Amino acid sequence: MTRIQNRAALAQSPAHETVLDALLAGIEASDPATVVESTVSLDGDQLRVGETTYDLAAYSEVVVLGGGNAASQVARALEAVLGDRLDGGLVVTDDPVETERVTVRPGDHPVPSERGVESTRQLLDRAAAATEETLVLGVITGGGSALMPAPAAGIELDDLVETTDQLLQSGAPIQDINAVRKHLSAIKGGQLAALAAPATVVSLVLSDVVGNHLDVIASGPLVPDPSTFADAQAVIDRFDLSLPDSVSERIRAGVAGDLEETPKPGDPIFEHVSTHVIADGMTALTAAADVTEAAGYDSLVLSSRVEGEAAEAAKTHAAIANEIRATGTPIEPPAAILSGGETTVTIDGDGGSGGPNQEFALSAGLSLDDSTIVGAVDSDGIDGASDAAGALVDESVVDRQAAQAALDANDTGAYLQARDRTILTGQTGTNVNDLRILLVEEGSLKAGGDESE
Repeated sequence: MTRIQNRAALAQSPAHETVLDALLAGIEASDPATVVESTVSLDGDQLRVGETTYDLAAYSEVVVLGGGNAASQVARALEAVLGDRLDGGLVVTDDPVETERVTVRPGDHPVPSERGVESTRQLLDRAAAATEETLVLGVITGGGSALMPAPAAGIELDDLVETTDQLLQSGAPIQDINAVRKHLSAIKGGQLAALAAPATVVSLVLSDVVGNHLDVIASGPLVPDPSTFADAQAVIDRFDLSLPDSVSERIRAGVAGDLEETPKPGDPIFEHVSTHVIADGMTALTAAADVTEAAGYDSLVLSSRVEGEAAEAAKTHAAIANEIRATGTPIEPPAAILSGGETTVTIDGDGGSGGPNQEFALSAGLSLDDSTIVGAVDSDGIDGASDAAGALVDESVVDRQAAQAALDANDTGAYLQARDRTILTGQTGTNVNDLRILLVEEGSLKAGGDESE
């Protein structure tokens, strides 16, 4: 079970406690053990996933294949359901847990590594060994793009690392980032499904992508890829990226038609592939809102699909909180505003520590009065370039000049850590994107006299 390691320093009032409780509830609701138990069951030979049933008697083996931040937790939860009906498999992750039947191999996130390449090679070999009598339970979770690197012919790992670094720092949305990565890979963009054919594939997805676009989650290794080499080139041009020669040459060759495209919608390899999203951002938001409602706050879920620059999205959220405080519109205080999605940070200069959720919290804090608390976390427990999941901020910890300087330098982590406002959970074993809560009180948080620093 996830816990907040520095809770004592953060929980300075009942309102602070409520925000922390709600954030934790959101994370725990999307825990793989919880969601697998509620969506997957076995009755004799009948395996139920959601509303669909699969007859295990029709297959000679059942294996788990895939990867992502939460992949080993999903694999362990599937072992608990299937027991000795499961014949093994392999997943790649950066957050391993002990399993009995499924092999867990290491990878790294957010930048791919050599050990991830080797682990993914083993995954591809296992997929290629599947036959028409194999039932593959495909485990796809957030983080899979970096954790399962399989450089295409002519691309070295260093080329992928440099390309990934530039894409992440450009501020490009995940759809654009993955359009490039899919065309530099031997696994992404439906290519894992191509290797596993003619097996039956049942994909279980924990979505960390706004809108649950299946081709974007972990770069869509088990689903058709609607993006093209031309789309990848357009991303490179739009963000004015200067990528390694091998990458540029491969993309140009693909645009010219000299390389085979990734599998597209309508390809017969997908006739025996089905996909089930078993948890997403709304899973976390619903659980968090239940906590704030139970604590007496009128709760408004804005959206599970918030994107854009973290600091700018924060200003909009803060404006809504201030409107609630000033006019009781759209809801009366005490109130909770909740949202999910995936904001980004465009790095200016060298950057520093922190991540989108820490930028969001501090930027919102600059615009909030002393009646509001903002908490924001990445559900996987790792927010950007930091060891923190996110941050908990109120007006009392905002030194306007220093806070703005930290935002300008993309160094919010250092600012917040120095004031004991980062939220530390460690890796949570799940990944359904960001979770944000703004709690608007009826009166000042300072009214009781014991909430100041």
